[in-house]
Amino acid sequence: MIHTLSKRLACLAASTQIARTLAKSALALAITASLLPLSAQAPVDLRIALVIGNAAYAGAAALANPANDAKAMGEALRGLGFAVVEIRDGSRAQMAEAIGKVQASLKGKQGIGMLYYAGHGLQVDWRNFMVPIDAKLAKAADVAEQTIDLGSVIDAFKAAGNRMNIVVLDACRDNPFETGGLKVATGKGLAPLDAPTGTFLAYATAPGNVADDGAAQGADGKTGNGLYTQFLLQELKKPAAKIEDVFKRVRLNVRQKSEGRQIPWESTSLEDDFYFNAGLKPTQKESDSDKEKAFAVEKADWDKIKDSKTANDFYAFLQKYPSGLITQQASAALERLSNRAVVAQPERGGVAQMPNQARFRVGDIYESVATDGFTGVERRRGKLTVNKIENGLVYAGDNVFTVDGGTIRNRFIANFDPPRMDQPGDDFIVGKKWGARTIQSNHNGTKIWRNDSFKIVAFEEVTVPAGTFKTYKIELNSDLQSGERFKGTFWVEPGWGLAVKTLREVRPRQGPMDKEVIELVSRVRGQG
Repeated sequence: MIHTLSKRLACLAASTQIARTLAKSALALAITASLLPLSAQAPVDLRIALVIGNAAYAGAAALANPANDAKAMGEALRGLGFAVVEIRDGSRAQMAEAIGKVQASLKGKQGIGMLYYAGHGLQVDWRNFMVPIDAKLAKAADVAEQTIDLGSVIDAFKAAGNRMNIVVLDACRDNPFETGGLKVATGKGLAPLDAPTGTFLAYATAPGNVADDGAAQGADGKTGNGLYTQFLLQELKKPAAKIEDVFKRVRLNVRQKSEGRQIPWESTSLEDDFYFNAGLKPTQKESDSDKEKAFAVEKADWDKIKDSKTANDFYAFLQKYPSGLITQQASAALERLSNRAVVAQPERGGVAQMPNQARFRVGDIYESVATDGFTGVERRRGKLTVNKIENGLVYAGDNVFTVDGGTIRNRFIANFDPPRMDQPGDDFIVGKKWGARTIQSNHNGTKIWRNDSFKIVAFEEVTVPAGTFKTYKIELNSDLQSGERFKGTFWVEPGWGLAVKTLREVRPRQGPMDKEVIELVSRVRGQG
């Protein structure tokens, strides 16, 4: 008890020092710092948020919402225990000074740093920039000189030694600076980035896309907040949710309200759970009993809607189970049924994802070779041809898949219920994690549960006999009721139903471990 109180007092003292320092600053703008008063619900970690809202740009029409967004976000974060440095209509010098002050206040404290930015943003050479109100951009060279590189904020947080960082960018509006040569250099929206270690990174809409600031006045037309920030503020009022669940629900709300014209995007490298009202907690491992109970409830709800042709059913399911055990199947269904009006942004490797397109076609042919993972000796060769696609199901010999890459039946195992998703139902994003549970029916008539844990760990090129492919590397760990443990690594190219390469490691309850490598020998895209 004394230790906890001491931590809280230390946080309060640190916040007070920030406020005194900023009060002496010559910044000609609204900068405030405060911390939630001590209470039973106050988090004990040090949290400092830099909140910036830029609207009154020189030589450009004022943006409708960023000032209100920053004000409302600052108030919300103070109520969640953050000391808030708030800037509205900041110049480049003022923004840079505030970044330095936040870094100094966090340095060595092992705290949590947060950046919320609303205003104009742009990308150049895969780097993202926040645009101050005094920027006068005419050519690409002006960007680095007159704006603030997002990387400088992330570097400042890193140099401070923070144990966790949160970066939220509501900066994807139509950009008046994109003219002439600058338009060619900057393109649209923001560039996709992999979240650095210990960081949660969120964009108001998908990379390479924009959200109309003027049209997004809030769901009720009265809030004065942008569509993304309005829903983020709404979710922050439910602080008991994990950070990933907060932003997943925001994404669903924005996508549904905008009819697919704006789809938020997140990248995370967090390993532990963060709650806005309680801080960072080690990820809790559920017991088998808890998983069974949670799965039974979720699957009952899933079975009611799994054949639905109405997107709203899947929106509601994902709102209820944002990190559930059947979320990827529901996300895949939502991709099939709802409009995705955003433009696919090619990543550094030139891969442009289109999650709403079927990953199988009639006539697809996959030829593969399996080798012993210890000796390299060839075990078998196989050929899989997609013969038929009906009612969202893909038939290929003894195998049945869903059009979005889920496995219902394969030659080794009779059935998976719900379908087993070895790849995400929507976007491939490095850092994405999902858990799943399915009932596995074996050819001998037995049924067992299996718990799967997936994570996309890298975007990388992989070379197999069929050639070199740009893929996402997915790691899987499975526990089976039979006592077996399964570890898999899949290299998947977006848009295709089966992996380019698979590494399988099976640890039976008794006997030696088996390791197998399956590689693509050839692949033909069908016409159907």
